[in-house]
Amino acid sequence: MSPTTPMKSTQPMVNKPQLQLGSQGKAVLELEHLLTKLRIYRQPAKGIFNKAVESSVKLFQFRVFLSADGIVGPLTWQALYTEAPVNMPVLRLGSSGEAVATVQEVLRISKHYGGKVDGDFATLTEKAVRAFQKSFGMEADGIVNQETWTALSQIPRSYDPKTFLT
Repeated sequence: MSPTTPMKSTQPMVNKPQLQLGSQGKAVLELEHLLTKLRIYRQPAKGIFNKAVESSVKLFQFRVFLSADGIVGPLTWQALYTEAPVNMPVLRLGSSGEAVATVQEVLRISKHYGGKVDGDFATLTEKAVRAFQKSFGMEADGIVNQETWTALSQIPRSYDPKTFLT
């Protein structure tokens, strides 16, 4: 097994329409209700995908480590239903790349990591993951799996909506 292994999704794929700015109907109404349940959307549900809905979708996508493009496709639907990140790689000692840098950034925010955000899953990152897992009552194995990704998504991170303006 390579150090960065894609996780197999245990949830069935959601068969929902792609939604974006300008979409209307029952699926948008459902989206608004899901976002309201997650306390991300605070407007009355109207079934119209307007700028407020788009901003809420982008915030949700950011929280679950998806590309914050404001388009609700299969991965965003799946994350909405599971209330957790989806399709994230399993990371461990020796992994590298953008996903590792994201983990390091969140661990730094949570005060578990004091090293450089460099995308290299080295010993310091592994120790930080173990400490983070322990603080969340998880098995402290130092491997970033679905359970760890879900816990990481609960850490509040700075979200600047201006970053996602299109």
